[in-house]
Amino acid sequence: MDLRALCLALLLMPAAQAADVPVESASRTTESDPHLDPEREQRGYMGAAVCAECHQAEFDLWKGSDHDHAMTEATPDTVLGDFDDAEIEAHGVKSRFFRRDSGYFVQTDGPDGELRDYPIRYTFGWSPLQQYLIEFPGGRLQALGLAWDTRSPEQGGQRWFHLYPDADPDAPMDHNNPLHWTAADQTWNYQCADCHSTDLQKRYDAEQHVYDTRYAEINVACEACHGPGARHVEWARAKAAGENAETAAATDAAGRGLLVDLKDRDGGVWQIDPETGKPARSVTRSPQGGPHVQTETCARCHSRRGRIQDELTPGDPLHQGFRLALLDPALYFPDGQIKDEVFVYGSFIQSRMYHQGVVCGDCHEPHSLDLHAEGNAVCARCHTPARYDSPEHHHHQTGSTGAACVACHMPQRYYMVVDERADHSLRVPRPDLSLKLGTPNACNACHQDKDAAWAATAVETWYPDSAYRGPHFGEALHAADTDAPDATMRLLALAADPNQPAIARASALERLRDHPDPSALMTVQRLLADPQAQVRAQAVRVLDLADLQTRVELAWPLLSDPALTVRLEAARVLAPVMTQGIGGELAERLSAALEAYAIAEMVNADRPEAHLNLGLLAFEAGETHVAEQAYRTALSLDRRFTPARVNLADLYRALGRESEAAAELTAGLAAEPVTMSERADLHFALGLAQVRSQRLDAAVEELARAAELSPQNSRYAYVYAVALDSADRTSEALSVLEAAHGKAPTDRDILIALVQYNVKLDRADAAERWLERLGVQAPDDPILMQLKEQIRARRDGGTPTAG
Repeated sequence: MDLRALCLALLLMPAAQAADVPVESASRTTESDPHLDPEREQRGYMGAAVCAECHQAEFDLWKGSDHDHAMTEATPDTVLGDFDDAEIEAHGVKSRFFRRDSGYFVQTDGPDGELRDYPIRYTFGWSPLQQYLIEFPGGRLQALGLAWDTRSPEQGGQRWFHLYPDADPDAPMDHNNPLHWTAADQTWNYQCADCHSTDLQKRYDAEQHVYDTRYAEINVACEACHGPGARHVEWARAKAAGENAETAAATDAAGRGLLVDLKDRDGGVWQIDPETGKPARSVTRSPQGGPHVQTETCARCHSRRGRIQDELTPGDPLHQGFRLALLDPALYFPDGQIKDEVFVYGSFIQSRMYHQGVVCGDCHEPHSLDLHAEGNAVCARCHTPARYDSPEHHHHQTGSTGAACVACHMPQRYYMVVDERADHSLRVPRPDLSLKLGTPNACNACHQDKDAAWAATAVETWYPDSAYRGPHFGEALHAADTDAPDATMRLLALAADPNQPAIARASALERLRDHPDPSALMTVQRLLADPQAQVRAQAVRVLDLADLQTRVELAWPLLSDPALTVRLEAARVLAPVMTQGIGGELAERLSAALEAYAIAEMVNADRPEAHLNLGLLAFEAGETHVAEQAYRTALSLDRRFTPARVNLADLYRALGRESEAAAELTAGLAAEPVTMSERADLHFALGLAQVRSQRLDAAVEELARAAELSPQNSRYAYVYAVALDSADRTSEALSVLEAAHGKAPTDRDILIALVQYNVKLDRADAAERWLERLGVQAPDDPILMQLKEQIRARRDGGTPTAG
């Protein structure tokens, strides 16, 4: 069936990129700012100055805050860095910051590696660092990789520094690096703008590959959180004039013309329960009236997420406009502690406080962003100091670093070199988990001369009957990450446990895709109706592992799910139905769902990842020409984008165009991908192409290179070993498998191959030892009997049964 809607979205192919020449322009006032939306009032945005007419106190708190300074034009009042011919050398490049006429400039390496003078157009951020934005053709703004440390000299600040000080030897920080300041990963329009300005509209033209990005206000002002205020202003002015305010503005929940009402209006307060000595709110915050509205309004920016809607409705749940990042090993430690920069929300929703109804504004003044009190006093607003701010609780000297609540319950990590961020999961220190999972803990963050066992003993001595040392969801996630034999069982138990944080349960389902098991479907089927949208969305994704009929039976109803994230996943897993010749109302409904998926991806049409996803969808739907176009578009945006290259080659393979597949992979290697893992992916795919072309010697060479470049990838080692065996080099294959087993001791395919290849070489004793290990790992695996028969037949001098 012709997916016209999908094709229409994909026909917007980017043309050649404009030359990367800096735009020389003097600083302009806000009103002449080319990014200021001239139609902002028609969109209902009135501006912070209008809000201040009635809300002067809130305006004064906001003025000077990090939100106020999120982005500004570069002026003497806003530029904090030293531009008096200051110099810094980083990664072999000497850069100079200087003034010319009334403007600010930097001389540094450009997109071709040559030194040029670039005018600073905007400042970005305020504390503890300030970045600078430079205009390029096509409406792009690029964030300079050199930043100013705004901290005091005593804190090590008042200096220029590079945001990526530790260059990877395999990927030097030059103009070819995807993290170089002129590269797409540092483009403000996509990477940063959404959260530093009010009513940001990216306005990317995919055909011309240009931006016309606009905002209602340059910084994060009132309406960024409260929504456009035109109706509220109309209501307020009508009320002041003595008019009928109810008819002057549209009726809404607050009756004041507000689109988002973030204020508690239930009269509730936090107080101490006299029986438990713990805090409780006098009025429970309901999901409709409290934690999810305020916290998820903050979460739109204070989270690691991907946008899936151009036009957002203020006050909507996060899942209606964004996909939240899960507890991925690259972002979080297995127990949910922060690893990479995740911007708070993904941590906070793991906490008991979040589940008890605590919102951001309970600790932070929402306009100034400051804490409501200093030090432990902010916690003492809800937690009795006599009980918690005492040596009997924290077991440290009063006033010491260890006596600070945040030291134990909100340990901090540095991001962007100087930006210390607190982990908002508000967890109890678990050095015992450090022993099990290798995760960090607050105790050893300070006591670095001690080990986790010492810390665990200390905590157990202080709290021998603690309820917080029981099983933790991190154990299931760690089991999956280490390919433990019981990983699938643990993941299913975690996913089905409603008492665990939704982000942890969804992360279990995400990992389940790499640990498929037929028995998982019953649990997954129940979770398709889970109250948490995040869990439902990941449950749908697991249906990738099911046959098409099962997908239709289970996923079809979810095309009407209230959460956009769930509907998009349902459309994706149902895409292959389009190849089955369906028609009528069913075809129309699925086509509409696929169109919605395409629209969601085209929100990020300036990124190759979006076109990769569209290509994968089109391929599943049988639209191979559209898939090829999408992969080509991704590569036109980034010729080094390996996933698109590999999938394009795989598409050619499926179409019987083997020579074109090999040519694509060879071109990918010539494009010099910057990471070893990307090179490994290309060598692996090229090796498989050589196998299909019956060029076994060349295939073995490519697969060996893949396994060498990605030694932790057990799949690459396994396939390399299979190729060696096919080339009558079984002894070498065994050596490869034994080495791979040491890094992936629970890999089923490797264990089976170790049994079979030892049988092939008449090493029955060795085969039995490997079979015993497989039996310990999976005692109910049906292949055990087949392998036993192979060993028995070899011992008896017979012909082994094929396995």
